[in-house]
Amino acid sequence: MALPRFAVVDLETSGLNTQRHRILQLGMVVVEADGSVVDQWSSLVKLRWPLQRVGPTHIHGITRRTLRDAPRLDDALDELGRRMNGAVFTAHNAAFDSDFLARAARRRSGDDPVRSGLEPRLCTLRMSRRLDPDRELSHRLGDVCERYGVALERPHDALGDAAATAAVLPHLLAAHRITEPEQLEPFFVR
Repeated sequence: MALPRFAVVDLETSGLNTQRHRILQLGMVVVEADGSVVDQWSSLVKLRWPLQRVGPTHIHGITRRTLRDAPRLDDALDELGRRMNGAVFTAHNAAFDSDFLARAARRRSGDDPVRSGLEPRLCTLRMSRRLDPDRELSHRLGDVCERYGVALERPHDALGDAAATAAVLPHLLAAHRITEPEQLEPFFVR
């Protein structure tokens, strides 16, 4: 059986706490196992309150002004769910991104496509760390990209990070000799 498609997702948030902080930007690149890009999309997300904090602007470059005309979170989540379309949710530190998405999806009613699309969750950070059992290397996205000769053109931009993660994924699949879907199991986050 062939490997599935992967919906590689990255978020920019106002902080690290899912209870207090909010999603500011979503980016997704859908790829085949060989890295062929099937779809890509990103969206900023309007703050729920005009004076809500945007967090470390010096890192992600997002300001309240840039979010003023952005879509509402519900609209962005609808589009994300539609575009995931059964692909395996994948992220570099999948627990972080999926926890923010799951919290946002829980606030929505009905059968939410984002909530159902978060299982299974493939983690490229976990894949990278398993190749380095003695933890001699850094596994930050920028360092993993450098190891595999992948350009990280816009760090801390959701689409830029998702594209870089999507480009690293085929290298990690090859390094682990993954050719069958069941071989992905050790790299899923529960």
